[in-house]
Amino acid sequence: MAILAAAAIALLAACEPERVVIESGPAGFAGYHVGYSWSGEAGGTAFEDAGAYIETVLELDEDANILSAKMRYWQRVDGFWTTRQSGNALVTVDFSVDPTPATLSSPFVAGDSMFSIYTVSVMSLYAVAVDEDGTAAVTVVEPLTRYRFEMKFPPGFDFRAQMNELTLGSGLVVPTQRTAGGAFLSPSSWDELADRHILDLHEYSHVLNDVGVFAGIDDRSSVRNFLTSMGVEFDGDRPAAMAPRYGYFGLGGWKGNYDAIASYLVGRNARTVTSLVDWSPDRYRDAINELNQFGVDVPTGATRTVQDSADGISGATVRMSRESASYQRALVDAGVLSEDDVIVGRF
Repeated sequence: MAILAAAAIALLAACEPERVVIESGPAGFAGYHVGYSWSGEAGGTAFEDAGAYIETVLELDEDANILSAKMRYWQRVDGFWTTRQSGNALVTVDFSVDPTPATLSSPFVAGDSMFSIYTVSVMSLYAVAVDEDGTAAVTVVEPLTRYRFEMKFPPGFDFRAQMNELTLGSGLVVPTQRTAGGAFLSPSSWDELADRHILDLHEYSHVLNDVGVFAGIDDRSSVRNFLTSMGVEFDGDRPAAMAPRYGYFGLGGWKGNYDAIASYLVGRNARTVTSLVDWSPDRYRDAINELNQFGVDVPTGATRTVQDSADGISGATVRMSRESASYQRALVDAGVLSEDDVIVGRF
């Protein structure tokens, strides 16, 4: 296990990141401009002491048109710096384990899992493996509950079964591990979702299969097609043995989200797009305090988040408040905004 842990750290680790300092061009807004937001900022933590921060690098022309954009979420993990959107993971599978559901009542107890996953962030992650005897193991990080849903298909399973047969009540899909708090769906008992399947937990479950690896998979798709979409090959009616393989559904987890931000920005003018969040709705007004901090001193009835998790990408949005603060600081560096204009997002 020590060797595996060392390998995992080496896999995830990046060199100590350097704070990007790039000289701007001499004319207008032309050049590269960098901005940051960081964990603990609203509570007084200095940038240099933060364990995570978001870095935005913009390339502008002299009229402030955005020529290129890059956003990275840096995070310290086990003493090393890496990016949340790196996508690297170490996945192993123990086929001898029969997955059991997590206990939702207090105290919370995680269920038994076939999978061991070491990574910076599991958002939108899926993993699959097939044993020599034909047993197939699948896990998907379901975005609305933020649980790892696991499926174990034994030898002889009829892979012509439809996805709508894989309900939580069937025992074929098991929510084993909670990956994060603050979920959109927080049932008090799994019985509440017993007649639901992974593609139909809620009307917003479309974030799983709108685009990406699961695009085209719906409630009437066969389990075989579901496995095939993740790279499993079949020898007749039996899945062929396959070492663990993982990936990210939707637009591809954090990398997909940040690529979407860049795609949104490039070609626009920074003097027009001065934030990644439209702060005009009344519901945000009372959530921004006198220090321009969002979601810190929140009165009853005000919002704590601008994330549109339901209609965003893979269970997240491309315009989150902390990412917006980083972007705005790049505009401060460019002279488009002043520091007083920056709305400090929740980190």
